[in-house]
Amino acid sequence: MTISTDIDTIIIGAGAIGLACAREMARAGHEVVVLERHGAIGTETSARNSEVIHAGIYYPSNSLKQALCLRGRALLYAYLESHHLPHQRCGKFIVATDEAERDGLAALATRAKENGVSDICEISAREAMAAEPALHCLGALHSPSTGIFDTHAYMLSLRGEIEDHGGAVALNAPVTRIDSHGDFFTLHVGGAEPTQLTCRHLVNAAGLWAPALAQRMQGLEAAHVPQARFAKGNYFTLAGRAPFARLIYPMHNNAGLGIHLTLDMGGQARFGPDVEWIDVENETPDYRVEPARGDLFYAAIRRYWPALKDGTLTPAYAGIRPKMSGPDEPAADFVISGPADHGVAGLVNLFGIESPGLTASLALAEVVRQKLV
Repeated sequence: MTISTDIDTIIIGAGAIGLACAREMARAGHEVVVLERHGAIGTETSARNSEVIHAGIYYPSNSLKQALCLRGRALLYAYLESHHLPHQRCGKFIVATDEAERDGLAALATRAKENGVSDICEISAREAMAAEPALHCLGALHSPSTGIFDTHAYMLSLRGEIEDHGGAVALNAPVTRIDSHGDFFTLHVGGAEPTQLTCRHLVNAAGLWAPALAQRMQGLEAAHVPQARFAKGNYFTLAGRAPFARLIYPMHNNAGLGIHLTLDMGGQARFGPDVEWIDVENETPDYRVEPARGDLFYAAIRRYWPALKDGTLTPAYAGIRPKMSGPDEPAADFVISGPADHGVAGLVNLFGIESPGLTASLALAEVVRQKLV
């Protein structure tokens, strides 16, 4: 018996990942609708980050993060160039500010090269500080492939392509429940005019709320839904222009890449994120940045920029990373859970899509399409 469904493919979540998946499916000839609970696209993790195109340096070899960051980086640069979207391949320095960190530079360079980042190179403190006179370090790695881009312009472009291929993005459309019927799904959608939709293919790209949404799927075993953890990252901006042409990153730790200096497309410097483990109740995160956290920022930044003046940092914004690992645990890999993993035909759940998720977005979309069709 043939089941008639309203829509071939529904993507839940209109962040960069959901939009990339919708574009991929629409370009492959599928009828696609994206459901977004907010009144605009990309208002959560996709809008609250460093806007960095990552080279693929840090991730364990043979991990999804490593493979999809490299593939995604190439796809993203090509997309930005072909669509004439704002971006800059500015490069970055990863700096060591003590002897222990300097000893770790060579190991990090080796990992990067094993991961396929062929252009990374170790440089001396003299070379690094000659290129960036305001910098203080004992040594550095130079990553020419790292860049920055306008994430909002990118997401608007993805949405435009979805619509050009006959797809649609529905805003203010929260999904409250999902029923699986074996070969199709029924979605209960709230909002001003609650409705029900059916589809054959379903992608849970709800970001921070992907585990909570998966828990509301009738027919999906609880064992296939990981525990959600949330790491808040606060950012501060600098008054005036920073004396750096490249991004400056300290040596990383398990929770993140440290309080680094990044630049936006206008040249404005921002610092962050730090790591603040939080609980989120009722899916309403607290995005406020406490000014007192600036004290920790000054101390961390002055390790590589000693001339930073008091009173020049201003609380800017905060983002929350969807983590699959907790404090003091090794960073978890992306989880792309398809029918072969959980046994539900036509369903892909995306869990723990934190950094380098933006860089990897187009590559992630390829994997989702392969798992579905």
